[in-house]
Amino acid sequence: MARKSARDRMSNEINAGAMADIAFLLLIFFLVTTTIVEDRGILVRLPPWAEDEEIEQIADRNVLSILVNAQNQLLVRGEREDISNLRERSKEFIMNPMNLSNMPASPRDAIISLRNDRGTSYETYLEVYNEIMGAYNELRDELAESMFGEKYEDLNIDQRREIRSEIPMIISEAEPTEFGEER
Repeated sequence: MARKSARDRMSNEINAGAMADIAFLLLIFFLVTTTIVEDRGILVRLPPWAEDEEIEQIADRNVLSILVNAQNQLLVRGEREDISNLRERSKEFIMNPMNLSNMPASPRDAIISLRNDRGTSYETYLEVYNEIMGAYNELRDELAESMFGEKYEDLNIDQRREIRSEIPMIISEAEPTEFGEER
């Protein structure tokens, strides 16, 4: 018999048959164990669909119209406004502390109408939306403190419902205008 040398005994080949199985198992493992993060976006509850609903005319005094144009400039009731003033202006409009005739008589009547241009940046849209939401949150906190001595988020469900009935959040989002078209 022929003697085998050490070189013949050590093969330079690697058995790759099991490597494909291991790679496949690792792939399945990571697919099963990985969670996919979903963007939640802006949580807005839409009203229920109604087929035969009559359109009701709303008095101009009850609507705070906000337009964000393609240059990310803010127009509130046709006047140029800085985003940093929007929260205070919204709070003043909703509550109408001086009972002005060009503002709603009650927070229940206040409607904030938001309209964007298709060229508006997403960051500006979110900033404007956050300021409007912040105005409502601050007003609800103030009312909750005066009525119940606690912040709105610390109230129970019935107390929150009472605060929401006093200061309902009515935000109307109009369809965006075409790029650069302001109405």
